[in-house]
Amino acid sequence: MTKAYVFPGQGSQFPGMGKELYDNNAKAKQLFESANDILGFRITDTMFSGTEEELKQTKITQPAVFLHSVAVASVIENFEPDMTAGHSLGEFSALVANKTLTFEDALKLVYKRALAMQKACEINPSTMAAILNLDDKIVEDICAEITAAGNVVVAANYNCPGQLVISGSLEGVNIACEKLKAAGAKRALLLPVGGAFHSPLMQPAKEELEAAINTTTFSNPICPVYQNVTASAVSNPDEIKKNLIAQLTAPVKWTQSVQQMSADGATQFIECGPGKVLQGLVKKINASAEVMSA
Repeated sequence: MTKAYVFPGQGSQFPGMGKELYDNNAKAKQLFESANDILGFRITDTMFSGTEEELKQTKITQPAVFLHSVAVASVIENFEPDMTAGHSLGEFSALVANKTLTFEDALKLVYKRALAMQKACEINPSTMAAILNLDDKIVEDICAEITAAGNVVVAANYNCPGQLVISGSLEGVNIACEKLKAAGAKRALLLPVGGAFHSPLMQPAKEELEAAINTTTFSNPICPVYQNVTASAVSNPDEIKKNLIAQLTAPVKWTQSVQQMSADGATQFIECGPGKVLQGLVKKINASAEVMSA
């Protein structure tokens, strides 16, 4: 059985996340408290008792989802992944799971990423939308036309066949939604996010994160990570670093990553973290895959 451990990104958070794990597992509790110390504030208070609104702030969401995911993986007995992957933010959890990054270094990078992304969102009012049941090529072509005309909008998340998220300026995304519906999309849903993640509008955040990543130690992993930018197995620390920097302005190739993991022998996909979003996506990409929560 070839095991692929997969880690969710922003959007999987929920009020009370991680509390049961904290209360019932000493190892997890230690990790949560360690995160509070590293961050310099008690993120666990917001995770366990905060409202949905409070948890939605990028600067809280990203470290919270990362912490919950790593804590789940940390308490698995005989944790021996054959491969790891994470959706967007989840890539940082995947890099802790395969020992490329230490927990402390990854958490610091995640928090830096969250703050930089929040700042970039404030500079450029922007958004994202999910486009359902339309060929990827049609979405890409229409986005390219709108961008060429002066309103940035790009394909951002290839989540599964028939579900592609676009990202860009408020005007660009709104124009794209109308054009894509006219081109036959079943739905074009604006997402409740604060900015255009995985688009050129994240360039200021990318530059901030790049400086932090370049001063962080990346070790040889115990197994390959399938990165969002390439959708292929990567084990070279320098290449992992380069892809992680590129990730902020590049699309998340999740469909392609799961297809490649399956082609490389993955038979079991185990989701570590809040929610079950990735299990649903994996099943839509590869119906014969076995999926489960850790």
